[in-house]
Amino acid sequence: MQFPKIQTTSPAKVRFPWTALASLVTGLVAWWLVSRFSSLPAFILPAPGMVWNRFSQALQDGSLLVHALVTLKEISLGLLAGTFFASWLGYLLAKSRLFERLLSPYLVAMQAIPIVAIAPLLVIWFGPGMFSKVLICALIVFFPVLVNTVVGVRAVPRSLHALMGSLHATRWQTLRLLELPAALPILLGGLRIGATLSVIGAVVGELVGANQGLGFLINVGRGQYDTALVFVAVFTLVIMALTLYSLVAFFEHRLLAWQEWRE
Repeated sequence: MQFPKIQTTSPAKVRFPWTALASLVTGLVAWWLVSRFSSLPAFILPAPGMVWNRFSQALQDGSLLVHALVTLKEISLGLLAGTFFASWLGYLLAKSRLFERLLSPYLVAMQAIPIVAIAPLLVIWFGPGMFSKVLICALIVFFPVLVNTVVGVRAVPRSLHALMGSLHATRWQTLRLLELPAALPILLGGLRIGATLSVIGAVVGELVGANQGLGFLINVGRGQYDTALVFVAVFTLVIMALTLYSLVAFFEHRLLAWQEWRE
């Protein structure tokens, strides 16, 4: 008797992102050409070399690291708090239609109001400290994660719920073994959005009122016409957003490895 040969797949090769690197180099060259051959003064559009020198200066004197760590702490706490409460409330809304009808008007109204409009009120009510910035981050993260949680939990097929009921599974077992794994892809998609939005929330809060953070550095650079410092703070925020997004994508790849194996 001959057994069928089992086809083994070779591990995926890690490809260097040449396209992204070429795009980055092209953007830098275009930026240098515009700043070099246009009549724009340096306080409007500084050259890449000026921004790099300002970055090195801020890094050496420690100011960039201090303010970046403050903003990163606000982002991390706001993202964790917003994700926790949104996931918890989203699960309740997904399981109770009555609860959804009662809270939907308030949730939609909260999302319809721009965070920039209520950020000054939150800073006035809770002070210019870290708590108001964390609250703004949590609010801006809350709605995307909430919606994705509701959609993910309700996307679980009823036949699987019937199967768990036939096995006499408890509510906790159903949540842990069925609903959470099934809703995880959609939930992590909302977390990707929330990770980038949390950076916006922290900066908005710091721009309204703060004495530290990258938003504070942007205000200082704007007031002193130090546009290179503004570029440094903005690029640092971009790096933070990309890092958070990549971390979520990494955990998504690890947690959903069973989907790739099944395919």
